[in-house]
Amino acid sequence: MTESDPKDILRLYLQTARDALVWKLEGLSEYDIRRPLTPTGTNLLGLLKHTASIELGYLGDTFGRPSGEALPWLAEAAETNADMWATADESREDIVGLYRRAWAHSDATIEALPLDTVGKVPWWPDGKDDVTLQHAAVRVIADTHRHAGHADILRELIDGEVGMNDGNDSLPSNDPAWWEEYRGRVEKAAREAGGKDD
Repeated sequence: MTESDPKDILRLYLQTARDALVWKLEGLSEYDIRRPLTPTGTNLLGLLKHTASIELGYLGDTFGRPSGEALPWLAEAAETNADMWATADESREDIVGLYRRAWAHSDATIEALPLDTVGKVPWWPDGKDDVTLQHAAVRVIADTHRHAGHADILRELIDGEVGMNDGNDSLPSNDPAWWEEYRGRVEKAAREAGGKDD
């Protein structure tokens, strides 16, 4: 990688988020990677399924480079939000494998085309559907990092594990007592600011 090559920079930031999303599944049961942990049903495996679909659309179909992957959850007759969760018969291996194939397909598109190549986003309105490869790549990076942040919070709710990647938890302390005291200070400040101080 060279820091002066815009394509290398785009791929670096995209891969960092991809790796984080997959890493969040490690060591968890089938139930834990699938269970909805928010009122809107957000779950770890669904985030991977969604981001794979996003990559294949924005960095494949948009530039006339269909992947050939079957994505029935995006079909016209598919259930709403079907790309955001995994059915019982969609295995972890299937979805992670799809995501890795989406990476390869996206990376091949970035490699093959100049960044100023214009594509058409099939699901955007006519006349407003043009996008450059650079714009599409930045959009996918932003979306993937957003979902990696969701995954970080979900994983913390499941078993307390946090971090940017394996070996880098990016936290100031690993001491549970430190975190309990810190959380207490944050709660106290919130209560004071909200007029709820006891």
